[in-house]
Amino acid sequence: MGKLAGQLKDSGKKVIMAAADTFRAAAIEQLTEWSHRAGVEIIAQQEGSDPAAVIYDAIAAARSRDADVLICDTAGRLHNKKNLMEELKKINRIIDKEYPEAYRETLVVLDGTTGQNALSQARQFMEVADITGIILTKLDGTAKGGIAVAIQSELGLPVKYIGIGEQIDDLQKFRAEEFINALFNIKGKGEDER
Repeated sequence: MGKLAGQLKDSGKKVIMAAADTFRAAAIEQLTEWSHRAGVEIIAQQEGSDPAAVIYDAIAAARSRDADVLICDTAGRLHNKKNLMEELKKINRIIDKEYPEAYRETLVVLDGTTGQNALSQARQFMEVADITGIILTKLDGTAKGGIAVAIQSELGLPVKYIGIGEQIDDLQKFRAEEFINALFNIKGKGEDER
């Protein structure tokens, strides 16, 4: 989220981040650190606060401050924890009611090293939210990320970004041809065939 916020800010957008992962220990602190790295504002409450209330406040802030983009972090909504998935539904209802005119993307961030479990997670998130795409992380050599092909073919969800490291610039738009070439170690035009 911080990496995406940084890219959007660098492209001239006014970005606000919302720290609605209020359950996971240190989530708010981590996101606050990323907001500083990205140079964007963050709306947060205390750990244990109502996540939907954070989103409500963030929408009000985005409107009053003429933000171009509001990025809401709802990480920690474990797909196997019913109460957390219900909280995600509640957050979606708040956005539907309070910010209906917003262009909306709902991205699920999946760990590229988890293989078929990532497919299962995406499937379950699709049951509670209108998922528009995937961000596949940890493609920095720890995983080849072949799960991207399965997600696209089985669920019809596009992989929009890939994370290739821990630095703020280590988020890249997903380019299918480059990905397939790297996955199968295919040389580009003009490179030696070995």
